[in-house]
Amino acid sequence: MQRRPENAPAWPSSAGHTPSLGEMNASVAVPSGGHWWFRLLAFLGPGYMISVGYMDPGNWATDIAGGAQFGYLLLSVILLSNLMAIVLQGLSARLGIATGRDLAQACRDHYSKPVNLGLWLLCEIAIIACDLAEVIGTAIALKLLFGIPLLAGAIITAVDVVLVLLLMNRGFRALEAFVIALLLVIFGCFAIQIFIAAPPLQAVLAGFIPHAQVVTDPKALYLAIGIIGATVMPHNLYLHSSIVQTRAYPRTDAGRRSALHWAVTDSTIALMLALFINASILILAAAVFHAHGRTDVQEIEQAYELLAPMLGVGLASTLFAVALLASGINSTVTATLAGQIVMEGFLRLRIAPWARRLITRGIAIVPVVVVTAIYGEQGTARLLVLSQVLLSMQLPFAVVPLVRFVSDKAKMGALVAPRWLIALSWLIGGLIIVLNVKLLVDVWRG
Repeated sequence: MQRRPENAPAWPSSAGHTPSLGEMNASVAVPSGGHWWFRLLAFLGPGYMISVGYMDPGNWATDIAGGAQFGYLLLSVILLSNLMAIVLQGLSARLGIATGRDLAQACRDHYSKPVNLGLWLLCEIAIIACDLAEVIGTAIALKLLFGIPLLAGAIITAVDVVLVLLLMNRGFRALEAFVIALLLVIFGCFAIQIFIAAPPLQAVLAGFIPHAQVVTDPKALYLAIGIIGATVMPHNLYLHSSIVQTRAYPRTDAGRRSALHWAVTDSTIALMLALFINASILILAAAVFHAHGRTDVQEIEQAYELLAPMLGVGLASTLFAVALLASGINSTVTATLAGQIVMEGFLRLRIAPWARRLITRGIAIVPVVVVTAIYGEQGTARLLVLSQVLLSMQLPFAVVPLVRFVSDKAKMGALVAPRWLIALSWLIGGLIIVLNVKLLVDVWRG
């Protein structure tokens, strides 16, 4: 990527620099003393918002297919992808706290205008692809719960613009509280379903241990790549680097170090919750479908229709659909924020949040409506897969700049990433890129 001249300063002067998220920046009070528990509570929130991207509707079909076909085998892949996510999100928080810039602003200040324009366009495509998965997931949930046709459900999702605006007007803590509440709903739904399914504990624990079959079996490898490729969401890296700055920590070296410690603690705890939910989807599919020989289950609607009769509990399917609806609504909030951060960061362009949200959601709804009208529900399922492929294509263009920035002492100062973390980050970035390229080639070949 083309960079600024080598003799240019590490960052342009901070004079006139617009804080990320404007008035929400440093809007959440942080206690300077007292018990550590109060400081942790002050920083809890951003991690849960980014964890939403790791359990959005785009991940569900892959987890269902993995559990139905291979039982608990791919739990190790979910664990690996979650550990990779913890590292990358930690880097994102480090960048935001150390530099006072989100990833989009950092790219704008480092790269040339043509490169920035390209990165912005790629990120917008990723956000629209993510929105596409949310539209499809929410529309499927509305159909399963209330019998609303997919076409009508996709159009109804445009109403969430009002919900997001109401939350944002109430402050950042209200936004976080809403997201956490829905995450708890999802957690509760799957906890009950796992209790009902009663999977064998020994088999579940064994699934978290890597097995050679994951690599030697082409079908297992394909699903493993899909799980990793759909787990780390590129827009989450932009989002996290911004929302960690909503805390009013002292903008000193000591203040930033403390903020980084609590921010990474927050995101690690939240991503472990995401691990539970993703693993639960696969465990449920393994315990219900794989255990009874239904290895052909791949789609969300198939899983919904079979859960109740195979478990013998009518509530199971309802809980599954409620969790899906909560996941779709939650993803809406984070995608809206990410869109605002990316547009303002790359272009310094501010438009009304309702207009920004309406444009993004409108672009996502159109292909869903057209494909559903022409090809029916099977076409919508293929569109969901396409959305994950588009996200995979954009991922390297977020990971590579992020790792480069956090390893640059001139930019990061005292919070530059240690060498071991830089080496691990490049290894993770390289693995994600290789796996995503393979996934794209496989999808291209059909």
